[in-house]
Amino acid sequence: MTRALNSQRREPASGEMRSAVVFLHGFGANGADLMGLADPLAEHLPDTAFFAPDAPEECAGAPMGFQWFPIPWIDGSSEEESNAGLENAAADLNAYLDGIMVDEDLLPEQVMVMGFSQGTMIALHVLPRRDDAIAGLVAFSGRLLLPEALEDEAVCRPPVLLIHGDQDDVVPVQSLPDAAQALQTAGWKEVYAHIQKGTGHGIAPDGLQVALAFMRERLGVA
Repeated sequence: MTRALNSQRREPASGEMRSAVVFLHGFGANGADLMGLADPLAEHLPDTAFFAPDAPEECAGAPMGFQWFPIPWIDGSSEEESNAGLENAAADLNAYLDGIMVDEDLLPEQVMVMGFSQGTMIALHVLPRRDDAIAGLVAFSGRLLLPEALEDEAVCRPPVLLIHGDQDDVVPVQSLPDAAQALQTAGWKEVYAHIQKGTGHGIAPDGLQVALAFMRERLGVA
């Protein structure tokens, strides 16, 4: 049984929805953490609605925040607990995405996902295992979990844009080329990358600009 995700929503600037962007926050944050990005993006994606769910689990290390799954080296959980949390969160996120598409009458190719840190990790795990590819994934500052399983388990291969700060001291920047290589080995045709120079574990203006261009192209915004 899946868990309903508490979610924030911002309506399209134009008043007419033609697409959606779903923000997936990082460990210990919440949906509001990324919803602020809707402000600079909405001007250039006027027919896009923005959604930002809270992850399904409360985060012990951040009392006001949430997590998609436990992280053993941070919270002392076991690998078994972490893997079980990942699979439970995957089911929750799949149900959430399905719900948006049904409720808003959107096709997969009208939906983009933007993840940050642990939000990127859950997105890279879930989206290739869905029946139909979404328009694309913008993957900030995360890493690909279980890369050895991807080739056998991937059902679809949505376009992926990997973005990472070269000064990231939380998730090493090497995670970007590692993920790109694993995706390409698993048969991805569209994998793009951008390094944010002088940026730590965060989203810099240049990274957001590259992400916006990618989203506009994938969503067919003129």
